[in-house]
Amino acid sequence: MIKLGIMGDFDASNPTHIANNEALDHATKQFAKPFQYEWVATEIIGPEFETIISSYNGFLIAPGSPYKSMTGVLKIIEYARTHQIPTLGTCGGFQHMIIEFARNVLNITDAEHAETNPYASKLVINPLTCSLKGQALEIEIIQKDSLVYSIFNTSTFTENYYCNFGLNPEYQQQIHQAGFNMVASDKHKEARIVELKGHPFFIGTLFVPQVNSSFEKPHPIVTALLNAMEKHSSVEQGVSS
Repeated sequence: MIKLGIMGDFDASNPTHIANNEALDHATKQFAKPFQYEWVATEIIGPEFETIISSYNGFLIAPGSPYKSMTGVLKIIEYARTHQIPTLGTCGGFQHMIIEFARNVLNITDAEHAETNPYASKLVINPLTCSLKGQALEIEIIQKDSLVYSIFNTSTFTENYYCNFGLNPEYQQQIHQAGFNMVASDKHKEARIVELKGHPFFIGTLFVPQVNSSFEKPHPIVTALLNAMEKHSSVEQGVSS
């Protein structure tokens, strides 16, 4: 059984949470192995951390922040980044993957999110110049040797946004040069997809790909996450046998 842990505080009234589950159901029909996903409330990540990291083959950092426990989410992201665990973060997930990287790789220990700490001095995630909430925009993959490009197999595509916050352009180049590459942008020339160099699957999208999925056409990045989890599981089983 391949198991995915969704790190987030499920809300049945949040359309991105419903779309998230539906997108996983869509992707499952193309998946060869038994697959299960579970939501993990962020407040229990801290006290149940060891159980969580041993229970799942991959993680999805859910849209819908602020999370009840930002600390818990960042702890899972750090573990996934440093232990080669396949991880996808969308919308709020993208934003918190950036914060974790800034704090623990770039040593910007006071890196903050404007949504939760708007008066902090190091706002790595800040309000977007133009809110993208409710918009569908064309995205261009600018790094053709990226895993993202191989997943989408096209240079341009359109996705839906639900956010008012994104990567502060002041930190964009620094983060990119440190290995968390900006691989796709749009007309605003700001990061819309980031991918960690050297990791089997550690990708953040500022948009919510889940809402563009259907049974007829599962979203490729969701399917790619499941495939990366299966590959990771096979490697782990090979090591332990």
